[in-house]
Amino acid sequence: MSDIERIRPKRTGLKVILVIAALLLVIGFNTAYFVTYQNQYTLVKQFGKVERIVSDAGLNLKIPFIQTTSTLPKSIQIYDMAASDVITQDKKSMVADCYVLWQIEDPKLFVQSLNSLINAESRINTTVYNSVKAVISSMDQVDVISGRDGALNQEIMNNIGNTMKQYGINLISVETKHLDLPSDNKTAVYTRMISERNNKAATYTAEGEAEAQKIKNQTDYEVTVSVSQAQSEAEMTIASGEAEYMKILSEVYADESRSDFYTFVLSLDAAKAAMVGDNKTLVLNADSPLAEIFNTVE
Repeated sequence: MSDIERIRPKRTGLKVILVIAALLLVIGFNTAYFVTYQNQYTLVKQFGKVERIVSDAGLNLKIPFIQTTSTLPKSIQIYDMAASDVITQDKKSMVADCYVLWQIEDPKLFVQSLNSLINAESRINTTVYNSVKAVISSMDQVDVISGRDGALNQEIMNNIGNTMKQYGINLISVETKHLDLPSDNKTAVYTRMISERNNKAATYTAEGEAEAQKIKNQTDYEVTVSVSQAQSEAEMTIASGEAEYMKILSEVYADESRSDFYTFVLSLDAAKAAMVGDNKTLVLNADSPLAEIFNTVE
């Protein structure tokens, strides 16, 4: 075998090695960087342990073949809970259907305690359900129904408190999308509630009417007293006037000169009152008291 034939296999093996090295270099380069997006966390793991967490969007590097990456959502998550039966304080059955808004606040603590979104949703489901059950069981059915404007959801959140912080989760809100009665007793409960409301309305109406009558009676009494006092004062004024009149009249008749003049004036007034219509002629009998007055006037 010639020297040339001996060299060819060596060159072929060298080429193969170089090709493999180039491929490994390309693969290593491609696995040496990763991209983190705005709405996610990137977890860099080494032998299964989280080495660092990247929360800022952009291009980052890692050690090829040794370090791996996984992502967690940074955006707000919605977990739709299954409808469940709950019992109120007055032993009434209701159906609660809620959904939860939550967000990963501490990704490292989240991975250490729950590790996955499935485990997180399972923990949220248990925590929220227990809170809903506890809150509704402490309220009467009528209060639960009237609290659907937001008060009930706030009570549920207050009951949960900061429980989910230990898992790196920020529980934003618990919303009730459906809270109703079981279909088998819904009609009976609504009928009873309407009857109770009507009874309360009748009670309020009766109390209002009684109060109105009380006010009316008081007003009538005050009007009666006022009118009575006014009439009494009027009678006293009239009596005082009549007494003054009689006093003046007595004084007039006490003086003979004034008495004759006053009698004459009264006779004129009586004659004037007797002449009505167009006929102004006054005819008197000789024995008429009025004629006697005029006949005595000198």
